Amino acid sequence: MLSLWAKTSGTWINVATVIGGTSLGMLLRRRLPPAMQKIITQAVGLITLVIGGGMAAGLSTVEAGPMDGIILALLALVAGGLLGEWGQIEARLARLGDWLKVRVKGGGKFTEGFVAASLLFCIGPMTILGSLNNGLSGDNTLLTLKATMDGLAAIALTSSYGLGVGFSALSVLVVQGSLSLLAGLSGAAIPDPSTHAYLPLISGIGGVMILAIGLNLLEVTQVRVASFLPALLLAPVALALAQLLG
Repeated sequence: MLSLWAKTSGTWINVATVIGGTSLGMLLRRRLPPAMQKIITQAVGLITLVIGGGMAAGLSTVEAGPMDGIILALLALVAGGLLGEWGQIEARLARLGDWLKVRVKGGGKFTEGFVAASLLFCIGPMTILGSLNNGLSGDNTLLTLKATMDGLAAIALTSSYGLGVGFSALSVLVVQGSLSLLAGLSGAAIPDPSTHAYLPLISGIGGVMILAIGLNLLEVTQVRVASFLPALLLAPVALALAQLLG
């Protein structure tokens, strides 16, 4: 029987790197002029587009009955987006950011930083695979790698958005910790995510959402990314239905 620490160690490491990266970013922020802060955010935005595009490209490999991965992703995103708008997920996440902003007397773009970092750090295959591996076997390798990447991203994001980025560590704790504990409790009831067909579809949909985060960071547009979160849960349902139809 794995201990609580063994099941969630990767999550705690990730929380620590986000907080550490934010602390370092706050120190640098006071020494950088606005133009330099903006160019750092643009660099993060461009790399985010590259990462999201690479993940989204995996949709072309998904096949389920009469539908390919892109069509399944579209259906999941439309249905998930409608559910997200109905449930006001984006507004609720923003209100949580505003509530934290008041409590800690955060200024400037606190809420924007909290929302952007929370979405960036909690969407993607490494979050799912890493958390499930950690909970099932105690292996935190993937989450440790993700933690390193998130820590570096936190430095860059904090230089523009400020303290709100650090509070995304709460989102990481809730999302990854919950997945790891769920995996630990469910054990063999959860199929191996590294071999199951739903992972490429979820990863591809996550990639589309990460692309949207990149566009938001570059201020090209403002996609309501949080509203699409239910699409990640609907992806396995869409895949199963397509396989039945096939």
